[in-house]
Amino acid sequence: MQKQSKVMIGLSGGVDSAVAAKLLLNQGYQVEAMFMKNWDEDDSEEYCSASVDLEDAQAVANMLGIKLHTVNFSAEYWNQVFEYFLAEYRAGRTPNPDVLCNREIKFKAFLDYALELGADYIATGHYARKQGTENGTVQLCLCKDSGKDQTYFLYMLNQHQLSHALFPLSDINKNEVRQIATQSGFPNHAKKDSTGICFIGERKFSDFLNRFLTATPGPMRSPEGEVIGEHRGLIHYTLGQRKGLGIGGRSNSDEIPWFVVDKDLENNELVVAQGHDHPLLLKQGLNASQLHWISGNPLATPLDCHCRIRHRQPLQQCRITSIKDGACQVQFQQKQRAVTPGQSIVFYSDDICLGGGIIEQAF
Repeated sequence: MQKQSKVMIGLSGGVDSAVAAKLLLNQGYQVEAMFMKNWDEDDSEEYCSASVDLEDAQAVANMLGIKLHTVNFSAEYWNQVFEYFLAEYRAGRTPNPDVLCNREIKFKAFLDYALELGADYIATGHYARKQGTENGTVQLCLCKDSGKDQTYFLYMLNQHQLSHALFPLSDINKNEVRQIATQSGFPNHAKKDSTGICFIGERKFSDFLNRFLTATPGPMRSPEGEVIGEHRGLIHYTLGQRKGLGIGGRSNSDEIPWFVVDKDLENNELVVAQGHDHPLLLKQGLNASQLHWISGNPLATPLDCHCRIRHRQPLQQCRITSIKDGACQVQFQQKQRAVTPGQSIVFYSDDICLGGGIIEQAF
């Protein structure tokens, strides 16, 4: 008799991972669950829902009759994700810690721990799909529910990580997930999806940043050099931002909204302009670094493919014009708005996620 594969599912307390666990059981896997704590609450638990999430995860595990392990990866998260997050903000960039969390925590620390416990695979509630190829490599692909697809956050995974990963939600949509959770009687069937960065919770992002970084106020000016206000510190702003600028009702300007169009780090100035599609926000291309290719092999250029520069953005046509020393240059077929240094650009060929890199600068 063939050995029954053992899967360790990352059970977060949310509805997606709960349904993923049930689907794995239905498929005949031997399933155990792991609740990961990746952030130590050092102030008040009013913002962080770790204790509630653990209760929900335990309730689901009890209903499914599977063992729930708990593990604390807070030290790994601080060293491998959070310190990078802070360094990027100090440099005036806008990082995406979820990408690094997947590479370093959920598909590395968790994977290593699960394998030590005898698991053959790990599984998560991510909306993504994988498929094998004739040459033995594993491809990361778009899932059925295009509105929930999370391959943007998974592009840094390598062949070892993908070969040991299962994505049970690859072929169903979010509505079906909710239906399954409701029919199964899961206590978290109506639980809201988590949004934003896990360690910040529901608190104000600016307040959280102020605990770790020094914000230096400075002038807020127009592209023409006119000072029109004061910013609270460049760390609190990102390209394309509209809210929180405190500009309005100026006697010598019309009612067109203002947006952040640039950050002058050298002079500690925030550059703002009127209009959602102001020319300074529209870019024809970018340079990216820290390239990662899921296949393990760099691509031949020039390459026409698709990309996205933010989660849930419709795929955009582009051309990768050169790849050298872990960096590349990309030209967009149509100008892109608010191309933000520190964020990721992720490349696709049809429904296959090829990999991506960190945006350095736009042009």
